[in-house]
Amino acid sequence: MSEQIEKVRRALVGRVVSDKMQNTVTVLVERRVKHELYGKVITRSAKYHAHVETGVAAAGDLVEIEECRPISKTKSWRVAKVLEKARVI
Repeated sequence: MSEQIEKVRRALVGRVVSDKMQNTVTVLVERRVKHELYGKVITRSAKYHAHVETGVAAAGDLVEIEECRPISKTKSWRVAKVLEKARVI
């Protein structure tokens, strides 16, 4: 039997902070960790460049990104889905 094995890909949820590039958005991912010594909860953040089709995600949107093959020097993630669109006031 020929079974195709599905690769387990890392997925992160973050907010789009920039969409000024072509087919690329910058996603800010925040995680909360407890300080080793003092026990205070700290927010750690990281920015990832993610590949997106034109017009799918804009600044302020909450998106899920998943790991993929390297697309460019800084892009190894792609937008899997838009979870929440930004509210326009």
